[in-house]
Amino acid sequence: MDLLRIENLCKTYGKGDNEVKALDDVSFTVPKGQMCAVIGASGSGKSTLLHIIGAVDTPTSGKVFLEDQDVFSQNNTNLAIFRRRQVGMIYQFYNLIPVLNAEENITLPMIMDGRKPDKAHLEKLLELLGLKERRLHLPSQLSGGQQQRVSIGRALFSSPGVILADEPTGNLDSKNSAEIMELLRKSNHEFNQTMLIITHDENIALQCDRIITLSDGRIINDQLTGFAEVKRHDI
Repeated sequence: MDLLRIENLCKTYGKGDNEVKALDDVSFTVPKGQMCAVIGASGSGKSTLLHIIGAVDTPTSGKVFLEDQDVFSQNNTNLAIFRRRQVGMIYQFYNLIPVLNAEENITLPMIMDGRKPDKAHLEKLLELLGLKERRLHLPSQLSGGQQQRVSIGRALFSSPGVILADEPTGNLDSKNSAEIMELLRKSNHEFNQTMLIITHDENIALQCDRIITLSDGRIINDQLTGFAEVKRHDI
């Protein structure tokens, strides 16, 4: 089943001589449970693509479907609900609330959405993240790797349709980067969570099931990795 469907997506900035095509007729699908890397040089359109899929930005033309819902056919109120409930964002610089502890940062989006956090799900997630002993610590009391774990927990907690990660290891050393990627793969396996990960790091991309390469706003390569083959044999 294709959870995400991108059809003829275009995004243009500026006009006339200043016009820049950030995305130029991009189309692809992502099946449920796939962990997909998006790579390319700076200016290739990676971040623009991520922001449009997450409904943070709007396309010039084309469509985005998540679970067969035409994302941009919704009014602004429903689009805001869509962002809160269907998209989990992981950023390079964590974006945690400094006065809230780890547990509060993880549960905050759901509370702001007027929903009651599931305590059993929270405990399972804290165990997966390795944060049970750090649940009451503020961000300033956590290492960079631990803060990124909190950020991942926040994205995963509401069980969104898709996780979008923008350079999730870009601010970490090699040891913490490896741990974060192992955690993302565990999350993908444990919750069958669909993920799109933007990265400049080829080693990170090769740990995903699939790699989509962008150049000048177009897809120039789309291939499965060895991880996809392993996952198919596991099913």
